[in-house]
Amino acid sequence: MLKLYGYWRSSAAYRVRIVLNLKGLAYQHMPVHLVRDGGEQHGQAYQALNPQGLVPLLVDEENGDVRIAQSLAIIEYLEEIFPVPAILPADPVARAQVRALALHLACDVHPLNNLRVLQYLSRELGVDDAAKNAWYRHWVAAGLAAIEQGLAIYGDGFSLGTRPGYLEACLIPQVYNARRFDCDLDAYPRILALAARCEALDAFRHAAPEAQPDAQ
Repeated sequence: MLKLYGYWRSSAAYRVRIVLNLKGLAYQHMPVHLVRDGGEQHGQAYQALNPQGLVPLLVDEENGDVRIAQSLAIIEYLEEIFPVPAILPADPVARAQVRALALHLACDVHPLNNLRVLQYLSRELGVDDAAKNAWYRHWVAAGLAAIEQGLAIYGDGFSLGTRPGYLEACLIPQVYNARRFDCDLDAYPRILALAARCEALDAFRHAAPEAQPDAQ
């Protein structure tokens, strides 16, 4: 039994849900509300599971009750434990190219616009909503511009040729967030085309935030 602790709008949990679906793995959704009562991730019960106090957290009960935090570590773990179907290319160069783009999204773009960063801007620094949203859009635009160029090598396909994988799992949550905050995406036709191809697939539709049982 796999258990995924997450929040419906968490980008990091979203990318793990996509990978679980792409691999056809059944899992139990364990909601952790990041806003209610100051954030359940800060509570004693969740801190006992994950001292980082972040989502997602994967618990693999079939493999000795293993606990894995951090979305990319979870994704890599799933790829190693459940290698078929693969979400990374077999060729080392292609695999590194996918990882480079995915890491740019997950490590350079996402941390600058995640919930706790935006909350700090508002609550601790007194940044108003207009300035906060300008901050968000600036970093999203800078990040997606680089991804748009990087996607050129894939043409009209996916990172795995005829199917999506690791890269798409990291990209689609950021596209979702960009739309949510009314970012102008017209300058990124490759990203929009790839997002449309992904969003037509069940693995992505079922992983979408609004499809989660804790969606509000």
